[in-house]
Amino acid sequence: MRIRDITVTPVAFRDPPLLNATGVHEPWALRTVIQVHTDEGLTGLGETYGDLTHLNKVRDAAAALVGLDPYQLHAAYTRVITSVGAQVSTDQHGLTGAGSNQKTVDAVYSPFEVALLDIQGKAAGRPVVDLLGGAARPSVPYSAYLFYKWSRHPGEDEDAFGPALDPAGIVDQAHRFVADYGFASIKLKGGVLPPDQEIEAVRALREAFPDHPLRLDPNAAWTPATSIRVGRELDGIVEYLEDPAPDIAGMAEVARSVRVPLATNMCVVTHEHLPPAVAAGAIGVLLIDHHYWGGLVRSAQVAATCATFGIELSMHSNTHLGISLAAMTHLAAAVPQPTHACDTHNPWQDGQDVIAPGALRFVDGAVPVPEGPGLGVELDPDALAVLHEQYQRCDIRRRDDTTYMRRFEPDFQPKRGFW
Repeated sequence: MRIRDITVTPVAFRDPPLLNATGVHEPWALRTVIQVHTDEGLTGLGETYGDLTHLNKVRDAAAALVGLDPYQLHAAYTRVITSVGAQVSTDQHGLTGAGSNQKTVDAVYSPFEVALLDIQGKAAGRPVVDLLGGAARPSVPYSAYLFYKWSRHPGEDEDAFGPALDPAGIVDQAHRFVADYGFASIKLKGGVLPPDQEIEAVRALREAFPDHPLRLDPNAAWTPATSIRVGRELDGIVEYLEDPAPDIAGMAEVARSVRVPLATNMCVVTHEHLPPAVAAGAIGVLLIDHHYWGGLVRSAQVAATCATFGIELSMHSNTHLGISLAAMTHLAAAVPQPTHACDTHNPWQDGQDVIAPGALRFVDGAVPVPEGPGLGVELDPDALAVLHEQYQRCDIRRRDDTTYMRRFEPDFQPKRGFW
């Protein structure tokens, strides 16, 4: 069996005005859908970022992979290394850590690896989780991912979610997500308001949801000193603080002074970051993300390394569609050690997707591992066409939360080590 050709399709879908430390989400989110077609009639699916610079790298890699045996993952990785060369992609929205050549290669390779595993699973009649060692759990718990947000994008009608700019709005948002999806854990995206106001919101969540694990993610908007103060104030209230301060050194300084575990998807984002983070004792929880850790197999290897050093796991989420949610679920189900509930933006997509409905669903806040072969999801060609047409019509070609925010607040500055 050989790769006959690869279809690369950029898509766009509506995104609410979700606030974060670098600005606000634009009206359209971008993703790229990968279809790897074989000469035996099997097609594998992958999904990745949609920013134009990344999209062009993906297109170059797709051309380099034609003719390869879908089982030769190492050969595929080598071809992507050659295709990417010395290029480095920078994080254009400032929320997932610094760029490097290895991270760039891994991000370009990831959707192809997922698609190749999808093909392998379909050929064997087995789910992808079995290719990763088998399911350690039948379903994967996810958290309610809360955001401060405006009621609407400026110039548009109010969206379906409404505003959330104070503790009452955040609690209302949590009630909606818990009621609709059954989430048993809650995460608040912080770094938007001064820390004391975000502490107030977390305390309001604790009062409203006394039994739900809570977490707060300010995306490195605080100094180490502020992080230590907040960590002490929220001791016993949050299960972990995610990236309160910038960089491994800053996180290590905080970790030495608080009992609350620190998590990251910003200071440890590629393999070369693990040794210094472990040596410094900077983190207690790693939020793995197969989109930039090199796919499912390499992410599972990182999970095993974390277990060796006593680092717990959760899972990072960027705005994504159902192909990614399926891949995330297979990966999290295959990790042997217990994990924290994973992050997902899925509820914010409000039903927009490129996969046929039915294969993925939330049951008591968890997604059962899809039962079909491969990823267990099928592409909806009509839905893909609609989202591709939206990509062609929208005027966004890279995510830029800061520039969009400055259209409405010209003096806005991204918050990094700010408070």
